[in-house]
Amino acid sequence: MFTPIKNTKVYEQVMIQIKTMIKDGTLKRGDKLPSERELVEQLGVSRASIREALRALEMIGLVECKQGEGNFITNTFHDTLFEPLSIMFMLNECKVHEIFDLRKIIEVETAALAAKQVTEEELKEMEELLQAMRACDDEDERVKIDVKFHYKIAQASRNFLIVSILNAVSSLMDSFIKDARKNIINNQHKDVIDEQHESILQALKNGNPEEAKEAMRRHMELINENLIKHL
Repeated sequence: MFTPIKNTKVYEQVMIQIKTMIKDGTLKRGDKLPSERELVEQLGVSRASIREALRALEMIGLVECKQGEGNFITNTFHDTLFEPLSIMFMLNECKVHEIFDLRKIIEVETAALAAKQVTEEELKEMEELLQAMRACDDEDERVKIDVKFHYKIAQASRNFLIVSILNAVSSLMDSFIKDARKNIINNQHKDVIDEQHESILQALKNGNPEEAKEAMRRHMELINENLIKHL
């Protein structure tokens, strides 16, 4: 039942203490860590062990080093999630349609959550984005607006994990499928996609989770269908 307990290295003990302080709320996002000298004094370990622990925490995305300022608990986890996801994608020889499936699952339920909690200010911002998208003829700019629209919906869900994961999945899609968004939103379905965006927005305005889910589901199915065609 039990397994032998192995001695942990000093730097691992330092990491455990910092992780524990994050878990119990002592350290929060964006907090600055004590200087290396202060950590050496407080923990009673060598500076080499402190540096090794900080490097390891930086590699897994919990700590970020700002030149000339010091070490901080990571404030944003979007990039942190992307790297391990992309490595898993490659190592497991995943198919691109698996990215589409994941994005669809997330976005459909996210729309339902957003319909319950979206604010008037957020609805106004989404409306302005769609107006800009309809009036825009520049392909690259339309892509940027599309990303912002979906990001706004994620933000309206009031779920930090959803926003972070969706951004990572979105980056994963753009990384492995070059010009994917451009090929879709600027093809012959441009008008249909604009209409679908309007349907999603209207469902959010109505505060109807089921309507929002269905509108987003139809949109994602069209997106996924056209993504596959352009592979």
